[in-house]
Amino acid sequence: MVRKGEATRQAVLDQAVELASRVGLDGVTIGALAQRAELSKSGLFAHFRSKEALQLATLAQARERFNDAVVRPALRRPRGEPRLRELFERWVVTGREGMPGSCLFVAASHEFADRPGLVRDEVVAGHRDLADVVAQVYRSGVTDGHFRADLDPDQVAHDVYGVMLAFYHGHRLLADPAAESRTRASFDRLLDHVRT
Repeated sequence: MVRKGEATRQAVLDQAVELASRVGLDGVTIGALAQRAELSKSGLFAHFRSKEALQLATLAQARERFNDAVVRPALRRPRGEPRLRELFERWVVTGREGMPGSCLFVAASHEFADRPGLVRDEVVAGHRDLADVVAQVYRSGVTDGHFRADLDPDQVAHDVYGVMLAFYHGHRLLADPAAESRTRASFDRLLDHVRT
């Protein structure tokens, strides 16, 4: 059973993720979130204690949402191409549908690129962990004979990540109606290259 305080905190963090998706992580402040959540600043401060702690919790919530929507379901698929394709498909859907938090790490990577500190460290960790997931999905596919063993899994992860970043750029920023079809073509070419 979830305690009331924890339920309130989770509801506030869901709102923080949505707010950050619209105004950037720097726009997520205790004052702005208190107003949005219709809570007192002091009540919200009791949950997070600082803007930095709130931003870190917002990133953690966005990451958990992404993992629930994309990573965990993909890891339940058979190893090899089915797992990599499921990861790709779900990643595209979250970007296409604008799931709050789906591109928060992409936006935050630009927002905090030159700002050392705990928030930047968390953004970096989120990107590295996702790239590691892609590399591990590739490695398991190599083990099972689906993918080429002579390719560097980290390079493949880099390439998949590049395809997805191009999709977010084309779809979200440029509003290119062909962004998804171009992304699918790039991913299919990548699969053709890595298959045994």
